[in-house]
Amino acid sequence: MTERTETAVRLVILLAIGTMAGAAAFTHVHDLSVTHGQPDWIGWANAVAVELMAIYLGLELRARRRARRPVGLVASLLVAFALLSLAAQVAEAEPSIWGWTVAAVPSLAFLALVKVVLSNAPALPPAPEPDQPSIDWDEAPEQTTTDPEPERPAAPVPPTVPAPAAVSTPAVILPPRGVAQSNRPHVVGIIR
Repeated sequence: MTERTETAVRLVILLAIGTMAGAAAFTHVHDLSVTHGQPDWIGWANAVAVELMAIYLGLELRARRRARRPVGLVASLLVAFALLSLAAQVAEAEPSIWGWTVAAVPSLAFLALVKVVLSNAPALPPAPEPDQPSIDWDEAPEQTTTDPEPERPAAPVPPTVPAPAAVSTPAVILPPRGVAQSNRPHVVGIIR
C-alpha cells in the first residue's frame, strides 16, 4: 500500500468512527435532555453544544500546542466536555455493568481518536528568539570563514593638505550574518 493510499484509508476510518461516535453521543445527550423535561429542539441544542464543543476544544488544543501557548485550560475543558458526554451516554444505558460499558463506547472511542490525532501533531523546532536570525533547523549550518582583506596602502596625501592625526584602532571585520567564525565555537540552539 502506498503512503497516499494508507493516508486515505486512515482518513476514511477516522471519519467513520467520528461520525458514528458523534451520532451516538448526539442521540444520547438529546434523549437525556428530553427525558428530563427539555423540549425536543433544546435536546438537540444541548447535543450540538456538548459534542461540537469537545471537537472544537480538541482542535484548539492542537493549535495552541503548535503556537507554544498554554494548553491547561483547554485540556481541562476538553476532558470536562468528554466526561459530560460520557455521563449522558451511561445515564441512558441499561443499569448494568455491560449496559454502561456498551453505552460508554462512543465517548471512549471519541476520546481515543482525539488522543491519537492530537499526538500526531508534527514536532516543531523551538522558535528563535526575536533578536536572533531564523535558522533552517533541518540543515546543518555551513561553517565558513571570512579572511580579513589585506590592508591596502593609503593613497599619497597631496603636500598642500596637512595629514590627519593617526588614530590607532584595531580593524574589526565581522563575517556576514549567519556565518560562523572558525576561531569561535559554533552553538546551535537558544541560550537563555
